Amino acid sequence: MAIGIIGKKLGMTQIFNSDGRIVPVTVIEAGPCKVVQVKNRDKDGYSAIQLGFGAAKEHKVIKPLKGHYAKVNLKPMRYLKEFRLKDASSYESGQDITPSIFNEGEKVSVTGISKGKGFAGSIKRHHFRSGPTSHGSMHHRKPASAGATDAARVFKGKRSPGRMGGDQVTVKGLKVVRADAERNLLLIKGAVPGPTGGLVVIRKASE
Repeated sequence: MAIGIIGKKLGMTQIFNSDGRIVPVTVIEAGPCKVVQVKNRDKDGYSAIQLGFGAAKEHKVIKPLKGHYAKVNLKPMRYLKEFRLKDASSYESGQDITPSIFNEGEKVSVTGISKGKGFAGSIKRHHFRSGPTSHGSMHHRKPASAGATDAARVFKGKRSPGRMGGDQVTVKGLKVVRADAERNLLLIKGAVPGPTGGLVVIRKASE
């Protein structure tokens, strides 16, 4: 239950810190986000704020959402995300949320959709060991027995070849190296999930 911001991953680079050391960072275009709706316990049963990010094309927005934005005199936005808070009374509709809510050195959690790798074998997907590579071996990279002979079925959760990546991933404990409110940029130490241009959600580690 902590405030956060919606952003877009721009890529990775490196900067020098105050000690002259190189720090690898991910650059994120964080906001500016608009507060579209404020929810409270009396009316909605829980406390939260709904943030919007990115301009949306009018013809791609359904009528109910157009009305949702029109209530607070905002143009339709491409992404909507809720952040549950202990108390959201200090926020109001139309308010801007910028990277200034983060401080340098602060720990954050970043959520994104990991890169899709397509169909992958069990060695790449689950780091299985390969079979013998000499002549006569019948399986170099194929999975071995599926097991469960007596049950006459394959148990759920069996690790096997299949679609890899494209999952929601959250990386915790990342450090904010720089928060540039003027250019709406966040520099976070290390790598964050997703491809360049992918949507990410950055939350404070604790409120």
